Amino acid sequence: MTHIGAPVGEHTGQGPASQTFQVRWAGTTDVGLRRAHNEDSLVTQPPVFAIADGMGGHSHGDIASRVVVERLGELGGRDRVEPSDVVEALREATADIARLAGDADAGTGTTVTGCAFAEHDGEPYFAIFNVGDSRTYAMLGERLTRITVDHSVVQELVDAGLLAEDEAESHPEANVVTRAVGFNADPVPDYFLLPIMPRLRLLVCSDGLTKELHDVDIERILGEHEEPLAACEALIDAALDSGGRDNVTVVVVDVLRAPEVEDVDRTVPRATLRED
Repeated sequence: MTHIGAPVGEHTGQGPASQTFQVRWAGTTDVGLRRAHNEDSLVTQPPVFAIADGMGGHSHGDIASRVVVERLGELGGRDRVEPSDVVEALREATADIARLAGDADAGTGTTVTGCAFAEHDGEPYFAIFNVGDSRTYAMLGERLTRITVDHSVVQELVDAGLLAEDEAESHPEANVVTRAVGFNADPVPDYFLLPIMPRLRLLVCSDGLTKELHDVDIERILGEHEEPLAACEALIDAALDSGGRDNVTVVVVDVLRAPEVEDVDRTVPRATLRED
């Protein structure tokens, strides 16, 4: 497990046209109740907040998740990032994984998801990205919305109408992802742009949380805790109480102050990031 950046903090960001916004965050992780090692890693270093869930035996999953957050952490200190910056960081991480994992590279990789400060049409936005089945959610008021779409076999079956959502978790291939960072393959993240707006809360998490808690439970817990750290700790405690079968990692980012947005549902549709 590697954590890049401060586990809790506040940051005032500079948006386009001298616009400013302020965020508060917390990030934490737990090995869970059934795993010997924690192969999750996280970065909480403005402008990037992300988690990575490593895959591969003999601690190689830890290597994969570590190099991803290290590469994303190199974006720290900027006012904002371009989606192509995320692609390049993940591409460099893929090369790092191949070099460090050696002969085990064929079975070594990691998921990743997170958010970063960005700009769109002269306004401050979050660029939300993912590869694999780790998720990013948005909460505004009492409504929790899943932003990312899992890159997994069961999600493809659900999308095709061949599997019900409530059957996905018990499916034999529930843990099989269709995209990852590593495996000596070019990373292909999806991204989604969401306005940085007042009272917005983002949750970035590994599947150690979402395999233990339903979205309605996550929504309730987030609504019960105002402080990001308290929300993170409550989510992890609930995941452990529900079985704790995997490592659990969560990051909560709250927007304390930002320009008002007239249309809170104004978003930019999901797209795939791939550099030619």
